[in-house]
Amino acid sequence: MREIEAILLVWGVRDEVLEKLPVKGYWLYGEYDFIAKVEFMSEKEAEEFVRELRRLIHGGTFKLIPVKLSAVKRINRSEAKVSVLESIKVSAP
Repeated sequence: MREIEAILLVWGVRDEVLEKLPVKGYWLYGEYDFIAKVEFMSEKEAEEFVRELRRLIHGGTFKLIPVKLSAVKRINRSEAKVSVLESIKVSAP
């Protein structure tokens, strides 16, 4: 199983929509309206989160940017948790 950490950026939405977001974060003033750090236990959980955001944010004006993946690497029958920085890949409509 891979843990995923990502940054969520949201822009171009009304305050009422920001209040309904399923994560705690910070309201911004400028190019983006909201920023949050989000964590997922699996890629499936991240995909479900994106589907929920698309329902809330009808214009799809958000970016989910993965910044770190964690995985378990087996070396000589022992386990070690390894963190790997992933290339930035944007999830948006």
